[in-house]
Amino acid sequence: MRLVGGYITLARLRGSMAVIVIGLTAAVLAACSTVRSERSAPVPSPPGDISSIPDPVPRYEPRSKRGNPPFYVVNGRRYFVLDSAENYVERGVASWYGPGFHGRETAMGEPYDMYAMTAAHKTLPLPSYVRVTNLRNGRSVVVRVNDRGPFVSNRIIDLSYAAAAKLDMVREGTTLVEVRALTPGQPDRLTRASMSPPPALYVQAGAFADVNNARRLLQRLHNAGLSKAFIHAPPSGDRLYRVRLGPVSSVAEFDELAARLSRLGIDDAHLATD
Repeated sequence: MRLVGGYITLARLRGSMAVIVIGLTAAVLAACSTVRSERSAPVPSPPGDISSIPDPVPRYEPRSKRGNPPFYVVNGRRYFVLDSAENYVERGVASWYGPGFHGRETAMGEPYDMYAMTAAHKTLPLPSYVRVTNLRNGRSVVVRVNDRGPFVSNRIIDLSYAAAAKLDMVREGTTLVEVRALTPGQPDRLTRASMSPPPALYVQAGAFADVNNARRLLQRLHNAGLSKAFIHAPPSGDRLYRVRLGPVSSVAEFDELAARLSRLGIDDAHLATD
């Protein structure tokens, strides 16, 4: 790691280069594993049956002095660290990282353990606890967020090998998930998305209070050849008209639709359920 006038220069994820700009030098991501470079490493033996590794129980922990700057920039994109994880819910694509990073420092300064139930996230405060549900098979785990990443397009969380194995996503490498923050001492309420059978999944391109705005976006998408776009009428008590595409059944299909929307200038598309 090299600190030069408030800049930290280090190897970017998967071997490219990145510059992290920190608003306050004192808030530097000292762990430097905000962005990780994978190299060959011996694969440690698993501690028995992976499925028997217990999920962590959310408990109060003070905000880490490492890994929680006000903001940082990776490859030209600025990420603002949230003040709190309370009420955080997001759906999208999860990936996992394993033996190439085993033993290296996380953004919090802790060694990464591929057999611990942990995860990396771009903006949640460190540490945080979240429930991650595989929306393709209904499996669900709790993980402790202690690292930063993944800095790959359309990926919202990077899971440890153990967490990925328990979600049955190791072979594919990615899957569609719901990430829901947990508050220590409060009930962990499973949502419908956390139950099987898996719900129908869609890519949401926009949400509007005015149905005419939704219709204009829908027409724009149809003109661009996105024939699977439609308007999801608001349920009772909701006044937003959501423009969605789908349903989608795989990460590849989600990535393709997100890329086509991005070319139309729609960069905030995200995964949605019924």
